[in-house]
Parts: sequence; C-alpha cells; structure tokens
Amino acid sequence: MAARVTTAEEAAALVRDGDNVGISGFTGAGYPKALPTALAARMRAAHERGEQFRVGLWSGASTAPEADGVLAEAHGISKRLPYSSDPTLRREINDGEVEYVDAHLSHSAQHMWFGFYGHLDVAVVEVTAVLPNGLLVPSSSVGNNKTWLDRADKVILEVNHWQPRELEGFHDVYHGTRLPPFRAPIQLTDPLQRIGEPYLRVDPAKVVAIVETDAPDRNSPLAAPDDDARAMAAHLVDFLRHEVARGRMPANLLPLQSGVGNVANAVMAGLLDSEFEQLTSFTEVIQDGLLDLLDAGKLVGVSATSFGLSPTGVRRFMDDVGSYKGRILLRSEEISNHPELVRRLGVIAINGMIEADVYGNVNSTHVMGSSIMNGIGGSGDFARNAYLNFFVSPSTAKGGAISSIVPFASHVDHTEHDVQVLVTEQGLADLRGLSPSARADVVIDRCAHPAFRDQLRDYVGRARRERPHARHTPHLLAEALSWHQRYLDTGSMQAAPTPEEGRG
Repeated sequence: MAARVTTAEEAAALVRDGDNVGISGFTGAGYPKALPTALAARMRAAHERGEQFRVGLWSGASTAPEADGVLAEAHGISKRLPYSSDPTLRREINDGEVEYVDAHLSHSAQHMWFGFYGHLDVAVVEVTAVLPNGLLVPSSSVGNNKTWLDRADKVILEVNHWQPRELEGFHDVYHGTRLPPFRAPIQLTDPLQRIGEPYLRVDPAKVVAIVETDAPDRNSPLAAPDDDARAMAAHLVDFLRHEVARGRMPANLLPLQSGVGNVANAVMAGLLDSEFEQLTSFTEVIQDGLLDLLDAGKLVGVSATSFGLSPTGVRRFMDDVGSYKGRILLRSEEISNHPELVRRLGVIAINGMIEADVYGNVNSTHVMGSSIMNGIGGSGDFARNAYLNFFVSPSTAKGGAISSIVPFASHVDHTEHDVQVLVTEQGLADLRGLSPSARADVVIDRCAHPAFRDQLRDYVGRARRERPHARHTPHLLAEALSWHQRYLDTGSMQAAPTPEEGRG
C-alpha cells in the first residue's frame, strides 16, 4: 500500500459530486483530519464555476469543525446521518439546506447494509497504522468504520501519527454480524469480554489513496460541575444506594452507560466520591469522569466505541497509555449500542434531555418542537433496553425563561413507555409502575422548578376536570403546547399574572 500514499488534495480529487461518503469519527475522535478540508476547497472552486458539488455524508456520530464544519461552510453536504453537533451544519439542517436522517446509532450500520440509505461510494477512515499484513490499527474511535470499509467502492485511509501507536490492542472489532434470516446470538456476557479482533480489515484492492497526517482530535474542554450538576448527581447516586439496599442490583451496581456532556460527566464525579467499588461500564464514549474512575481504581474497566476526552484527559491518557490496556475496549457502535447486549448486561443508562412532559415523554433532540439540536444518538438504544434508565436536565434554561418540565413535550424521542426516572436539580421522580396521571403529580412535585409548579398543577387539574372521560392521560389540546408558543411570542414560558395576582 505504500505506493498509494499521496496528498490530501490528490485524494480529494477521487470524490465526485453526488457521491455518498462514509467517514470515520465519533464524538470528535478519530475523524479524518486532512481530506475534508481538501474536499471543501474543491467544492468551493466548483461552486465558483457555477457547478454543483455536494455529497451525502455518513459517519459514526459527530465529528469536528475540520470535518463536518468545513464541508458545511462550503455548502457541500446534501444529506447527513446519523448524528451531528456542528453549529454551522445545524443551521443548514434547520434552514432546510441539508437533509438530516436522525437515526438510532445502533441502526445506522445495519440500515446501510439493508440498503435504506443508498450506495456507499467512498469511505474515508482514520487509522493509527497500516500493518505489513494489511490489517488496520483503529484510532481513537471505531464507530461505523468496519461497515464503511466493507461496503464502500473506494477507500481512502488517513494514517494519523498523532494517535499513539500503543493503541494497538485497545480495540475489539466483531466481524460476525449477519443479515436476517442468518443472524445468530452475539456471544458477549461481560462488558470486558473480547469477541472480535484488535484490527479493522479492508480489501487492499479498494484502497485508492493513503494520506499521512499528524493532528489532534477535537478535544473539547468540559466545564467543572456546577451546583445544579452536583445536585443531580447526588440525587442519582442516592437513588442507586436505595436500589442496592432493596436488593434490586448488586453492591457494585450494573454496567454503567452515560451520555456525552457536562451533566453526565458530573454524575461520574458523584460516583467517584461514593462508596461504590468494582464498577464496570458498557457505554458509547469515554469522558474524563470514566477516566477518573479508572485512575481511582473504582472502575474495573470500560467498553465503548470512542474517546471523548478533554485536553487534560487526553494528556493523562497519552502519558500513561500502557496502564489502560486491558481496562479499555473500543468496539464498533453496532456492538457498543446493540439492544441485545444492553438488555443482557442489564445496563444502567444515564442520558440528558431537553425537556420532559408531566407524563414522562422525553424530548432529547428538538428546541421548540422543530429545530434540531444534535440528534438522538445512542440514548434510545440504551434507554429502551436498559435495566434502569435516567434522563437528566436542569429544571430551567435561558435564565429561568424556559421550564424543562412542560405540559406536553414539543417533540417526543422517548415515549412514556421507555422512561423510568427523571432527574433535575430539584429532585428525582421514579416513574416505574405509575399510571400517566399518577406520574404527573410526582414529576411536578419532585422535578419541576418552583417557579413553574403552580402553572403545571393548574394545567393538570383543569385537564382532569374538563375532560372527565379522558383522565388516563388528561390533556387540554388547545393548551398542550401553549407554553412553547408563549416562549416564542414573549421570550418566556411564564404566564402573565392575572389582575388579581398583580394586585396581590
């Protein structure tokens, strides 16, 4: 393959208008660093000549400004899937310029195999090394790379020398998935069990270019936990204590999954200060909080599909990479997020939300019902199949103008049937075994901010009275989304005081 080493510009010339391009990358780790910039330059030049040049862009999850960002700025993306967090691309999606397929991450690889997304023309995959026998050492994420390498007509590899060569051995790539009706059980019964091999495979005949790079991942800093995040972590950890005391899980809990972001990281910090020992994790992304638990000896090991460390976390990992071998496994996302495995292992799932309604429906993707924020990611994979799931959020946003607990969620990603526990800084609502109407009282009393509780109680009370034969999930249809409309009209979900309240 040495004869195929070339420049990013020459490699980018192999991508054509209308191609579907599968790139590596998951949560800002392991994405191609050079080719997207070179491709974006070609797109801008074509547009200046009056020519169209856009591609369908598929990945494992979010990438970085050097990938999603530069291609969006060049107006070169026609369709994006299955997840994105880039602000420029988000604006183009919400403006209708880019089609966005917001898929469960466990579905993305198999839907591509099923042919739902069309044909994959080019794969652009970052690796740590190409071995003499042609096997590929993956880099800091695996994501959908196996599928892209298997299915693409042409493959462009980026060998990133910034990625530590010691990453060889950190990965477990399973090549045994099959399409129906030939599927077989996946023989994994422990988070740290190996069922695959440490390498990616590729047909050498498909490799049309290799680009060498030396550039870091997008290592975004994590904010220190604030009072709200610490309160949510405390509620959640205390609830886990009660579950252990009631005999519902062992003293070392069950495998942990946490979503990406500051709140999820704060929950891991809460576990660091707890009495729990010998923990395990079966998750998507390794953030600093999981690294802290590993370093403290609280966490035996973690299975994920990607790193998502801060700059400080990256330095810690790089400085002592050898000590983590055998305690960290990176898998393809079709395994890290596989419903069969999440259910078998009995995962405890902890994910963020934008809002929840009083009956337990959760919106994790859309602002005011229509504007996409990032995407559902893997939260649905874990929440529906977990032994126990939590959705966490501060009770208000925008300086108190928005309540995260509303009469009816403006978009529903996780229905009331899939939501077990809601957590805000105000408290925790255990919804298991409760009817929708009973849930409403618990959610309002324990999770809603005091500034909005009376409004919520008023809504539910009037719905029960005015719809006496619809009390299972009572709604006032003319008002169900009125809080969101009020925010759009006035900049606040708070209702204007009545004349009597004003005089009081």
